[in-house]
Amino acid sequence: MLKIERPKSFAEQVSDVLRAQIISGERDMGEALSETKIAKELGVSRTPVREAFARLELEGLVHTEPQRGTFVFTLDRCALVDICDVRVCLETAALRKAMERDPDGLVKSLADITKKMTKARKKADDRQYLSLDTEFHQKLFDHAQNMFLNDAFQTIAAKMACLRNKLGNHPDHMEKSYGEHIRICELLAAGKTEEASDVMISHIGRKEGSYWNN
Repeated sequence: MLKIERPKSFAEQVSDVLRAQIISGERDMGEALSETKIAKELGVSRTPVREAFARLELEGLVHTEPQRGTFVFTLDRCALVDICDVRVCLETAALRKAMERDPDGLVKSLADITKKMTKARKKADDRQYLSLDTEFHQKLFDHAQNMFLNDAFQTIAAKMACLRNKLGNHPDHMEKSYGEHIRICELLAAGKTEEASDVMISHIGRKEGSYWNN
């Protein structure tokens, strides 16, 4: 049966644009967002912009302060610690579940991504590499085949993509990150789930991974 897709509303389109700008780093963390300016830039009224702000606030990408305005989210060091702790819980659970439910699919997906990462590194294409980094971690949840686990991850996925683009492009961090992605893939291909999980914890945990020296 053919289905007619509903065209996106202006609010959805504005949300998509602003979300992409925040995640890519085009809009700085903590930046003030002007309804009037954004409406003029996108050729819409202020109403869909206001609705987009409300959508993005639910996603945690912006926050509104009474009498002050709407701002792109920020994370202090304490919040960064907390989000890394949540990542460790969710991603190690997803890794184990994916290896239980779809090990061949997971290994193939990660191998394909790491090959693309290698090409991106050779071309010094940092933007492409960081996009693949986001895809790598999402694949754990795709192959875990647990919608509740994935839903939990989506509450922080956009923030993590933003942090990755803003803070994760330091050369030393990227080199370490690349090596750890390769190692995780190799260990999973060998069926060494717990060893791969240990590398994942080092990769994203609060002590050794995740932006601490940037």
